[in-house]
Amino acid sequence: MTHRLPFTLPRLGIGTAPLGGLFEEVSEEAAAATVEAAAEAGIRYFDTAPRYGHGQAERRLGRLLGPAGISDPVISTKTGWLLRPKPDGSPGEVVTDWTERGIRESLESSLTRLGRDSVDILYLHDPDDYPEEIRRTAYPAVRRLRDEGLIRAIGFGMNHSKQLAAYVDEFEVDVVLIAGRFSLLDHEALDTLLPLCARSGTAVVVGGVFNTGLLADPSPDAMFNYRPVPAEALDRARRCRALCAEFGVPLPAAAIQFPYLHPAVGSVVVGCRSAAEVTANTEAARFPVPDALWRRLAEEGFVPEELLSR
Repeated sequence: MTHRLPFTLPRLGIGTAPLGGLFEEVSEEAAAATVEAAAEAGIRYFDTAPRYGHGQAERRLGRLLGPAGISDPVISTKTGWLLRPKPDGSPGEVVTDWTERGIRESLESSLTRLGRDSVDILYLHDPDDYPEEIRRTAYPAVRRLRDEGLIRAIGFGMNHSKQLAAYVDEFEVDVVLIAGRFSLLDHEALDTLLPLCARSGTAVVVGGVFNTGLLADPSPDAMFNYRPVPAEALDRARRCRALCAEFGVPLPAAAIQFPYLHPAVGSVVVGCRSAAEVTANTEAARFPVPDALWRRLAEEGFVPEELLSR
């Protein structure tokens, strides 16, 4: 399959929402250690957004990539939402703005925070309810930004695969980021989005492979898609962990590697808030997963059968 993407995506990337303080604050020291651990592990892809900590994740990346020795990172950020700080400079509102002026202001602010002249990928961020605005102003704007060389690739970053598939069907994009909808517990993206991307040559980045933590550690305190875990989902995650254990495979290893079973998937990004999480996720991504385990997981519905016949 020939991708439209003008460069090769690293197979594993770091999602920086945790560095922006998602769920709990991360100290500057922990953030630095996280980026340094990524550098040591050979990770070069970092996904960020203005909305991650009201610009904090981007600012931290801008400060930390150089000292960590990552001289040529692949960076994706997002647009469509503008940060409006309070008069005292503290975080304030986040407002939607899909106009060309708003898209450009968002990117320029991101570049300033990142300390860069350009980024590799610019995603339109969660545009689920704005198809007319995307059609009229936002998509033409990001295409012009790509033509001007401020970004190398354009796409959409979303949590809902049906609307994302509709955008891929209507617009010519290089890459999409789908979060939480292609995992061992959720196969929604397989219905329409992934086959469409395979046909069109649109590269796919998969985030949320742990479904907000449940597949990393199936405990009653875990989150599932940003909410407290329902009993049924907890039971399914624990059953999946038990099946993996029969083959000596940690559940996170199967969770991270599952998306690669589809040929449209070029990269997986995992959120990390510490050096220990970077190390654990890197090891999980490299852990040998036997074909017999995928077949066993398919028998109980965790892996769609069609992925094993490719």
